[in-house]
Amino acid sequence: MKKLLGSLPARLLLGVVVGIAAGLLANEAVMQVILTVKNLLSALVMFCVPLIVIGFIAPSITKMKSNASRMLAVALLLAYVSSICAAFLSMLAGYAIIPHLSIQTAVDELRELPKILFNLEIAPLMSVMSALVFSVLVGLAATWTEARTITKVLEEFQNVVLAVVSRVVIPVLPFFIGCTFSGLAYEGSITKQLPVFLVVILIVIAGHYIWMAVLYGVAGVYSGENPLEVLRHYGPAYLTAIGTMSSAATLAVALKCAKRSKVLRRDMAEFGIPLFANIHLCGSVLTEVFFVMTVSKILYGALPSLGSMVLFCLLLGVFAIGAPGVPGGTVMASLGLIVSVLGFDDTGTALMLTIFALQDSFGTACNVTGDGALTLILTGYAEKHQIEMAPDSQIL
Repeated sequence: MKKLLGSLPARLLLGVVVGIAAGLLANEAVMQVILTVKNLLSALVMFCVPLIVIGFIAPSITKMKSNASRMLAVALLLAYVSSICAAFLSMLAGYAIIPHLSIQTAVDELRELPKILFNLEIAPLMSVMSALVFSVLVGLAATWTEARTITKVLEEFQNVVLAVVSRVVIPVLPFFIGCTFSGLAYEGSITKQLPVFLVVILIVIAGHYIWMAVLYGVAGVYSGENPLEVLRHYGPAYLTAIGTMSSAATLAVALKCAKRSKVLRRDMAEFGIPLFANIHLCGSVLTEVFFVMTVSKILYGALPSLGSMVLFCLLLGVFAIGAPGVPGGTVMASLGLIVSVLGFDDTGTALMLTIFALQDSFGTACNVTGDGALTLILTGYAEKHQIEMAPDSQIL
């Protein structure tokens, strides 16, 4: 039981349950305290978002460029294209499906929330887009100039930010989400919308299987090999990913599964599987896109504009590269995009964090299984371009 409650999804789910119960039972005075706490926690989380962007995007760029090679460039391109294509597929599905779901956006007969006791503003050091541009420019410039000191500083800053996220942001999330759901329950809207989230989660899981089929189909056509010879070995990795909710924790099993395949080159497996575990998040990206559209419809009465969604999908692929090092994954790393590009408020971000966490294990399983398809494409590329097989594990 202690181990179960130690996982983030379990704590978030507990926060949801306690929050709903508190919202249904609370009077106006208690609700004022809850909303004030929510406002403080929201300010703290938003303050950390630009730091997360800088702390994970810039070091990721320097680390990848330091091992620059043709195969690395191909791998990065494959991971990015897979992620944004999954995002666009999810976006199109969102525009086609979400308007037909039984989503009630009217606020009639909802109880008005009381005013907070006080408002303590904690302004971020910079905007999210400024943090993104700063991260990219500094990361690239440090690589171009071979600035070892700056590279080391960025790596240490990443460790500092990781500590802030692990010891501050993640621990307060269950309380933040609990307070948010208290407000929704107090209003009376949560009982109307919770069934919708359950339906959406099932739709997203179906989307994972569709995208994995697309990836393996493309990989088979390009490589000229049977993709099922890769996929049939991935059962243990898929189940491990569901159980651990971590690409890193699944890496050893995934590598073992890939090496069992007769159509994957050993050197490409040893190179591709660990790399894609850190940069390929197709399942998580697909999930997040569909969820943001659903939350937007529920809270704000309309789907985001096409232009906003296209920009969000393109940038989400970039943010996903640094997401595996962030507790909470893609949605945590891209929290700033959700706020700055789509205009979500603290209630919207809290709902995103919650429903994303509830299906995170399936998104991770999709990411890990999709890595096998991209590694098959790498194998095909190496064969087509007559790249000599690397001895043992000396890939680069």
